Amino acid sequence: MTVTSAGSLTGVIGRVPILNVQPAVDGGKRPAKAVTGESFEVSATIFGEGHDRLGAAVVLVGPDGSRQPPVMMAELAPGTDRLGAEVTVTAEGQWHFYVLAWRDPVAQWRHDAEIKIPRGQDVELVLADGALLLRRAARALRAPGKSRADSAALAALAERLTNPAIPSWDRLAAVADPEIDRILAAAPLRDRRTRSRRFSVIVHRQRALYGSWYEFFPRSEGAQIDPMGEHEPVSGTLRTAAKRLEAIADMGFDVVYLPPVHPIGFTHRKGRNNTLHAEPWDPGSPWAIGSPAGGHDAIHPDLGTIEDFDAFVARARELGLEVAIDLALQASPDHPWVTGHPEWFTTRADGSIAYAENPPKKYQDIYPVNFDHDLNGLYAETLRIVRYWMSHGVRIFRVDNPHTKPLPFWERLLAEVARTDPDVIFLAEAFTRPAMMHALAMIGFHQSYTYFTWRNTKEELSGYLAELAGPDAAIMRPNFFANTPDILTEYLQHGGPPAFKVRAVLAATLAPSWGIYSGYELCENVPLRPGSEEYMDSEKFQYRPRDWSAAYREPSGIAPFITRLNSIRKSHPALHWLRNLRFHHVDQSALLCFSKRTGTDTVLVVVNLDPHQPHEATAWLDVGALGLEAGSEFTVTDELTGESYRWGQANYVRLDPATSPAHIFAVTAGTPDE
Repeated sequence: MTVTSAGSLTGVIGRVPILNVQPAVDGGKRPAKAVTGESFEVSATIFGEGHDRLGAAVVLVGPDGSRQPPVMMAELAPGTDRLGAEVTVTAEGQWHFYVLAWRDPVAQWRHDAEIKIPRGQDVELVLADGALLLRRAARALRAPGKSRADSAALAALAERLTNPAIPSWDRLAAVADPEIDRILAAAPLRDRRTRSRRFSVIVHRQRALYGSWYEFFPRSEGAQIDPMGEHEPVSGTLRTAAKRLEAIADMGFDVVYLPPVHPIGFTHRKGRNNTLHAEPWDPGSPWAIGSPAGGHDAIHPDLGTIEDFDAFVARARELGLEVAIDLALQASPDHPWVTGHPEWFTTRADGSIAYAENPPKKYQDIYPVNFDHDLNGLYAETLRIVRYWMSHGVRIFRVDNPHTKPLPFWERLLAEVARTDPDVIFLAEAFTRPAMMHALAMIGFHQSYTYFTWRNTKEELSGYLAELAGPDAAIMRPNFFANTPDILTEYLQHGGPPAFKVRAVLAATLAPSWGIYSGYELCENVPLRPGSEEYMDSEKFQYRPRDWSAAYREPSGIAPFITRLNSIRKSHPALHWLRNLRFHHVDQSALLCFSKRTGTDTVLVVVNLDPHQPHEATAWLDVGALGLEAGSEFTVTDELTGESYRWGQANYVRLDPATSPAHIFAVTAGTPDE
């Protein structure tokens, strides 16, 4: 630290220290994340010298460089010196924010005066000091663009403070007039002003945070299977798959996600249930990409042509759906890359190319890409592929296993796409270590798969969501898929239709983005073997045409329930956000209670996590978190059943998973009979 010629100190800490500003990703080197219309808290540790009274505010700077009006910060918890304020970003692009802090001489004077004057200590001198401060504030308001009326009000109050004809107590009380508070709050005096460095926030379109996803295999829609086995099966096409889109849209989904639609290799093709021997008619895994018919920029001939894909995207758009496709950087042994770019793969000691492994799993039909030999070549090819599908209407990519590729590769690719097409969204399918998941989010992935599918107990869910909706919300945006083609959890295998409903409620209300893999609405729950999370007759290796009419027949058909969930999500803005999640206490371990509130919209959810047994308990609510006054009674209306109840701070609740596994309440002030 040095002293300048003007006598001021220069160094890393200002005269009013501003420390540990949040959100700050990677120490502030990288931007935090938000979407348009999202509110988030900016906080910092701020303190002064001795007993200084301080003021602090957050200043947002928009993508166009315009500064928003400062938002005053308040202490988050008494005695912590931790201050915070909620700010809202309103447009896409790169935003910045910084924190201002200052010594508030008027607040300091009032604090001292309220102690001294009642005790008769230096009364006239204290009041004279106050008058000087008010005159100083009045002069500041005479500048162009300021309020002359406010300036006159402060000047008049200064004269009143020095009028001995008025009792000293009355003179002091005049300073607490609400109008004076308003004027000084809008234009405070600021001594020892200190400013933090700027921090950045990248703001994306709302689909990066909010949406309902539906995954299905186009080849199964319209597929023809001979139950007698006398004729070879016939694949569905993109044209027949497009007929499924209306039902998906009617269920309220926003995004339809397709596994790879590219040609599939023949070498080491997998058969039914991942067997090593494939019959001639077995279609193989869509993730074994590449054949003589083409690679990552081609459509599987059984599915149709690129014109058929364009028609699929156009029909989806007509129905209000976005199309997401898989970006899987790997190849079958028959991919054109294998002969055209052998340097992109790993050659073993015997001269063979190494296939993919995740011991004990083996993927003999897939060659992983080696990024150590020609990183620039692989980057150029991947960027070409992404831009090709973008040119055919794709604005969302679900990236397969990004954690097995270099982080600098993804950072470069995502930054380049964002530079020209900031609306394009990338979802990281990375069920891996937390550090890698956070790093992928930090370098630019818009959304992330999570551990949600394996979090079942109250403690597991509340603890994990406290991370995701708390500090992690500045980095990761979770997408809660209730199942995937690879993940059929034990909970779903053994819980029956109630388990499918419970997990759907949790996914759809805890997270702004959620999704299901087709068959969920039929409660498909048969594993390949005990202890396995793989499906029996996995669609990854065979056609699975389904009787979708059964999805609307109880008890194993839950399409109407899913439709209702998505309708509730659309009608309640509170469910569009993540950071507004609050948990409430329930004195029963099988019941989970949480709420979300945005503006005047408040949703309260109670879920029975046990799909086998009814449970009853008392829910103890943090009424303030619901936006209501302590001790007040209010109305809760179950959006699943339409029933209304009068509730307060403590409430009896009973949920039977067979008939009503959850309450999704809309909360309104007042009681039903008012």
